[in-house]
Amino acid sequence: MRRLWMSLLVAAGAGALLALSFPPGELTRALAVLAPAAYALAVEGRRVRSAALVTFVGQLVFLLFHVKWSGEYLGPLPWIALSVWQASYYLLLGPAIVLVRRLPLWPIWAAASWVAIEAVQSRWPFGGFPWARLGFSQDAGPFTPYAAYGGVPLLSFAVALTGFLLAAAWLTRPAGAQPTGAQPTGALSAGAARGWVLTLACTALVPLIGIVGWLTVPSGEGEGVPQSTVAVIQGNVPRMGLDFNAQRRAVLDNHVNQTLELADAVARGELAQPDFVLWPENSSDIDPYRNEDAAAVIQQAADAISAPILVGAVVQGPGEYVSNTAILWLPQSGPDQTYVKRHPVPFAEYMPMRDFLRMFTSLVDLLQTEFSAGDQVGTFDVPGGEPLVIGDVICFEVAYDHLVADVVDAGADIIAVQTNNATFGFTNEAPQQLAMGRIRAVEHGRTVLSASTTGISAIIMPDGEIVDRTGMFQPGILVADVPLRSGSTVASAVRYWPELVVSLAALLAAGWGIAGRVRVSEPSSRRGAR
Repeated sequence: MRRLWMSLLVAAGAGALLALSFPPGELTRALAVLAPAAYALAVEGRRVRSAALVTFVGQLVFLLFHVKWSGEYLGPLPWIALSVWQASYYLLLGPAIVLVRRLPLWPIWAAASWVAIEAVQSRWPFGGFPWARLGFSQDAGPFTPYAAYGGVPLLSFAVALTGFLLAAAWLTRPAGAQPTGAQPTGALSAGAARGWVLTLACTALVPLIGIVGWLTVPSGEGEGVPQSTVAVIQGNVPRMGLDFNAQRRAVLDNHVNQTLELADAVARGELAQPDFVLWPENSSDIDPYRNEDAAAVIQQAADAISAPILVGAVVQGPGEYVSNTAILWLPQSGPDQTYVKRHPVPFAEYMPMRDFLRMFTSLVDLLQTEFSAGDQVGTFDVPGGEPLVIGDVICFEVAYDHLVADVVDAGADIIAVQTNNATFGFTNEAPQQLAMGRIRAVEHGRTVLSASTTGISAIIMPDGEIVDRTGMFQPGILVADVPLRSGSTVASAVRYWPELVVSLAALLAAGWGIAGRVRVSEPSSRRGAR
């Protein structure tokens, strides 16, 4: 594939297929392996600089589809800027593939390079943006169990490795092993065939190992672990869009009223009495510490259901800031423990480089009050029957490995994800976030409760199975008995080590590839000097 335009066209098509592999598609997850395969074929025989352009274009097309929700109400500028910014990391992918292509076992090093790029993308700058990682496409399927052994990095590695092995199989196929016009010898033909068959076998082995891995992923059933009855409330908002909270009292009342309906259903014997109730992020944008009326209706809901409610609130302070706060609200006694969101979203909850960006767009001034960041892990000891520890992450925090791992390390029996998707309308943002919750359940062997103001709210078992969920932009009540697992998966125990080891392997392989290119070029230079 010598012509650059052909390589760019292949990469762009691969990026589009990669976007289709992510939720809400369920039958398209397998398309994710085609992007690494196509990128490897598109950069075959290319120089480092043109290879960088090829993978950048492929990822740009992918991201333009994948994060289109970011421009739903703000227009194209934030959407395009985010896509270009995130795609720019993959200027490194094409050169990495070129550098490792002549090394033994090159698909391994190429897949490691993909993971290394995601590691940087997830951390820098402004704390990173891990939303579009390859592994997040695999919320169910043969690759998902890898999450239980190495988290999302190992999941991304398995998908990328399968794709690069597919490319290796194509490049080593017997028909392509001979120079043009040459007659194949029996030995060469047999050797090429053996290599091709071996590569295909390795390609099939990666998802096969994942399928076998499902046998080790706990469902929480039949383990003899304690059970708890939990409820998730979705109250809905008066209208979607950036001004969803213009009627803040209506949003709060919606969640109160749904909880009162739950209490009535419990009293009638239609639903089980919950031990714990989860409300979403922004369920009370009225500060209940400062507004007695808001506190009174939340207390009314907690007293009616006779269970602690984890309320997502916007709390005034410190100083000129506000905080995105989860408050455990107890029956009779009121507010108890709190968690302040540790990773406010840049450009949405706080504005980096405000004066600089104002030179390009006035959109920065839509964010007038910035959110402060918390510094404590979000765990709640829920009083009542069975000992119950809820580990809370708020909205986009579910995409960050360390924030979720922290609550598990702190003893969480259940992971709660409080989110508000009203600002993204009927886009793919909500199903993408739900998929992350499913992967986190498998990764840590925990029940995950996802509560959204507008959807998709869900109760997810430790094996990623969704036992109940709501639709979009409609009120809902979810109640289920869930296991309280406390054991660690391998991924919970090793945390960031798989990502670190794989990333270091990628760097070493790239150095090895550079050294090999230097050795090859030196004799040529000497011959030219003669």
